[in-house]
Amino acid sequence: MSIRPILIHPDPRLKKKCSPIEGITSEMKKLSEDMLETMYDAPGVGLAAPQIGITQRLIVLDCEKEDAATPKPIAMFNPEVIWESEALNVYEEGCLSIPEQYAEVERPAEVGVRWMDVEGEIREAQFDGLWATCVQHEIDHLDGILFIDYLRPLKRQMITRKMQKLKREMTR
Repeated sequence: MSIRPILIHPDPRLKKKCSPIEGITSEMKKLSEDMLETMYDAPGVGLAAPQIGITQRLIVLDCEKEDAATPKPIAMFNPEVIWESEALNVYEEGCLSIPEQYAEVERPAEVGVRWMDVEGEIREAQFDGLWATCVQHEIDHLDGILFIDYLRPLKRQMITRKMQKLKREMTR
């Protein structure tokens, strides 16, 4: 397994709609393992393939944040929300591609998701709490949507300028 570099916004690759994955190959399994290792190293609770420059529909997540909790890593190939609650939840979101920036985003409180697992099996599950927020956030990445796209234009521009400055400082 290897840790991959995470793209920082603004990067045109983060705004692209990702292609479906045709089947689970050994390369796809390795990619999901690398993404989990990258996510844990960052540290974060979710990571989408476009965040490491790969425009394919793959996300990984593990929202078990307590130190004593057993990790529950999930790799989702071609995930899609198939149901969402009418009830909404507001959560302060952040993103590994937008480091050190957080904002409240309103999303459905619960969602049903269908995906293909690393063995190629179709799975469905219902998520709530942080898991629901995270899975929606990561699926958004696959459609070129960032959490800041839910914010008012002024706030979004302010965060984008901070990221441009951060990228300039990183290249020095």
